[in-house]
Amino acid sequence: MKILLHSEHLEKIKKSGLGKSIQHQMRALEIAGIDFTTDSDDDFDLLHINTYFPKSMLFARKAREKGIPVVYHAHSTEEDFRDSFRFSNQIAPLFKQWLVQCYKLGDMIITPTNYSKIILDTYELDTEIVAISNGIDLDRFSPINNAREKFLSQYDYAEDDFVVMAIGLYLKRKGILEFVELAKRMPDVKFIWFGFTDLSLVPDEIEEAVETELPNLYFAGYVDNQDILLALQGSDLFIFPTHEETEGIPAIEACASKADFIVSDIPVFDDWLIDGETTYKAKDIDEFEHKIRAFKNKELPSLTEAAYQVALDRDLPAIGEQLREVYEQAYRLAQDRKI
Repeated sequence: MKILLHSEHLEKIKKSGLGKSIQHQMRALEIAGIDFTTDSDDDFDLLHINTYFPKSMLFARKAREKGIPVVYHAHSTEEDFRDSFRFSNQIAPLFKQWLVQCYKLGDMIITPTNYSKIILDTYELDTEIVAISNGIDLDRFSPINNAREKFLSQYDYAEDDFVVMAIGLYLKRKGILEFVELAKRMPDVKFIWFGFTDLSLVPDEIEEAVETELPNLYFAGYVDNQDILLALQGSDLFIFPTHEETEGIPAIEACASKADFIVSDIPVFDDWLIDGETTYKAKDIDEFEHKIRAFKNKELPSLTEAAYQVALDRDLPAIGEQLREVYEQAYRLAQDRKI
């Protein structure tokens, strides 16, 4: 069975979490020895589609009409579309309607977590939905020699600086407003944000936040994966003040990097990140501030070894085998559809 991994506008989305999840899929299939292509002109036996742009939707519809099995990857929901780009909240209900039309084309639907599956179950898609993590390539998360020294040097920090980092697009949903507010509240702590979004696409309040000038706040922009790994290993603390995720790849990367971190106490993390066991959670900005200060004062123990098990459970070899099972089931369902 040959799989077509179809992703429209890959160049535009490659720097996002969606782009990273698609890279993980390709690597997972390679490890599992599953034949696949990303060329839509190639012959293929099953379509695994990752994007919901109009051409992607039409491509899925045509494949289905030909009797080709379709697996639709539900990376997005109405809920995680909100608080993102300009006017996203106003058009979110229409976006949901579009997603429903796209996802209904799948013989099977994959979504990253049980939480996003619960959301999609309310969309009445009448299609089986399977939760499979976006995964992590642990081979790429080896310890970097002198990571702390290299990180401090690269960003011109002093040895005694306490550095808090975050990763994400410049979106309200990612918690960027809270991140800037924390920098204002904690002048004794250095804050650095990795990630980038064209400011013409975001609301004014986000643009103003990114343009905030503070001596302890720095926006590093988009950097490659190796620089993210260096930051996770070299900084003192990673925080993820996100409001909504379908999974949250940065949290898995923190686990894989054995980085201490604090995440928002939101439902998506309920069943795989345990407060006080594998990470620390914060319900609001005040709790983030309290726990950051506790880390700085060495009042909270490190949980990195327990967190690493979370990454082990999501290593790509396991993800590849889970994808194989879904492909086989989708193929059987498509055969039944032909009858």
